[in-house]
Amino acid sequence: MTDTTDTTDTAAVTAAERVDPARERLRRWRLVLGGDQADGTGCALSGRDAAMDGTLAALYGRSDKPQSGRDRSAGLGASAPSVARWLGDIRRYFPSSVVQVMQRDAIDRLGLASLLLEPEMLEAVEADVHLVGTLLSLHKAMPETTRETARAVVRKVVEDLEKRLATRTRATLTGALDRSARVSRPRHHDIDWNRTIAANLKHYLPEYRTVVPERLIGYGRAARSVKKEVVLCIDQSGSMASSVVYASVFGAVLASMRSISTRLVVFDTAVVDLTDQLDDPVDVLFGTQLGGGTDINRALAYCQAQLTRPAETVVVLISDLYEGGIRNEMLKRVAAMKASGVQFVALLALSDEGAPAYDRDHAAALAALGAPAFACTPDLFPEVMAAALEKRPLPIPDTA
Repeated sequence: MTDTTDTTDTAAVTAAERVDPARERLRRWRLVLGGDQADGTGCALSGRDAAMDGTLAALYGRSDKPQSGRDRSAGLGASAPSVARWLGDIRRYFPSSVVQVMQRDAIDRLGLASLLLEPEMLEAVEADVHLVGTLLSLHKAMPETTRETARAVVRKVVEDLEKRLATRTRATLTGALDRSARVSRPRHHDIDWNRTIAANLKHYLPEYRTVVPERLIGYGRAARSVKKEVVLCIDQSGSMASSVVYASVFGAVLASMRSISTRLVVFDTAVVDLTDQLDDPVDVLFGTQLGGGTDINRALAYCQAQLTRPAETVVVLISDLYEGGIRNEMLKRVAAMKASGVQFVALLALSDEGAPAYDRDHAAALAALGAPAFACTPDLFPEVMAAALEKRPLPIPDTA
């Protein structure tokens, strides 16, 4: 189908919608219901609509019952060329947000993960965080010819995330570091004029229309005088794939700030310190091994041993808390770190995927220790870190 035909079909649909809204509703219901004889619309599809229905049928039309005609009985099979064509079709007919959902469903429903080992498939797919998670789980099995293509796909997603998240994260955390370093006798360039004026309003002289600043409030220069430490401790079990991607990006952003010393640790039943790779989050991601069990206690033991300035350290545990290690020891370590002055943050997920599954008993136990566990979106993460650095209450979402 040519672009001219697509334009004509689209114009015809738009005209039909203006002339007969009822028919347009039937058309939409026909696309939703899939055309089985029981759909009850009596609406036939042609042109672009029929092609769209075919792409939907290939993914959602599988059934144990035999069907015929244009009923949704199509499938993608295990053919890389047919899947590549289908990937092109869905990008043609649907917006990017819908494309990503359909790709995710195709991987989950039709078992297409193995096809992602082929370079031509990776070049055709719409890259997103979910796809990166799938590639990371497969990368040990990838043939050499596919690895560079997979790396390019991952890098594209990572660079897009950095563009979206880095500027705001740096600005938010720099402000938090400045505020945490306020001094009472600041130099002129370090005076916080807003807070100084607010604190001296009682010394306002109406006849001179001025405020006499008897007490100056300022902040130290974070890059020189403030040094905070952040430890990101990331569960790399399979269910945490999206969180691993986002945490790696944030880890690289934090590591780029001279006033913050950042350590990144990933774990399953073993613990791997990836701090020396933080200058490239793609290297961090390919250093992970998604899947396997979970030993939170062992990971926290490693992190605890790395602490040098507990009172100036934030430890962020990102895990669904399904502990396969020693539960009581895990809780004792959290309590000991908090008692030493560590700001401990427990995130059940760091992603946009909604409410995660997690171990509610362990979450309740952490909350009893003063470390409430909650899911966090990437957009909220800078605010969470700023609050932790300033040692003020965390902005916990109402849905946590």
